[in-house]
Amino acid sequence: MSTRNPATLAATTARHVFLIIVSIAFVFPLVWILVSSFTPSGELTADPLSVLPSEATIEHYRTVIVDLGFLTNLRNSVLISLASTAITIVLATLAAHGVVRFFPRVGRRLTRILIATYMFPPILLAVPYATIMIQLNLINTYASLILAYLSFTLPYAIWMLVGFYRTVPLEIEESAAVDGATKLRIFLKISTPIVAPGIAATAVYTFINCFNEFLYALLFISSTERMPVAVALYSITGAEVLDWGAMMAASALVVVPSVVFFMAIQKYIAGGLTEGAGK
Repeated sequence: MSTRNPATLAATTARHVFLIIVSIAFVFPLVWILVSSFTPSGELTADPLSVLPSEATIEHYRTVIVDLGFLTNLRNSVLISLASTAITIVLATLAAHGVVRFFPRVGRRLTRILIATYMFPPILLAVPYATIMIQLNLINTYASLILAYLSFTLPYAIWMLVGFYRTVPLEIEESAAVDGATKLRIFLKISTPIVAPGIAATAVYTFINCFNEFLYALLFISSTERMPVAVALYSITGAEVLDWGAMMAASALVVVPSVVFFMAIQKYIAGGLTEGAGK
């Protein structure tokens, strides 16, 4: 027999009901996109708020993949995001380890300045970046986006990884140095493996930021073959007659893989963020 008092039971029930309502509110847009992507066009325009279609169709996916070549845009986004993430992680791990081990006092102030630069709205930097890319003849190239993305991924990644590298005991590195290990070997074989969960969390956060970025992709890329998925999705709305079915199918192709990937690794991200915040 339960020994909970009525007040505690009521509070627990109310909390669970609140969480269920909030969960439904967050999940509903994704479910609605998925259902709408399989709904025939006529039925979708006649009743956009219908919960379930009378019959399912994959015509919208055929339009998006075959007619619009959306998989090419997905490939572009993945390539740009992977390259940006790889460069960011390499530079940020080197910078964070150097800040923690070689100039901690000055480094602490520098990381605060770095994270302050992350707070600038991207639109403020759009015109200067566009001018630089034109001067460098990088407009309509992957390199233009990768360079622009580094400007906001690097500060945040360094700030994140400084917290993780501070969790590595100095005694471990000093013992390795006594045994004859070089600074590079200590960095690669001892410190970095210890903060691997934090590096993974930072890499995932960086990748998602780059994958979802829209403003610079719209300004710097004009070629359809090199267009990232965020701009390609926006371009569907530019038609004279808005194709809601194609838009929903394209949105599902963009959102669902990200959601599944994030759900699969969220425990590692949460663990890494907690470790970084512990110091």
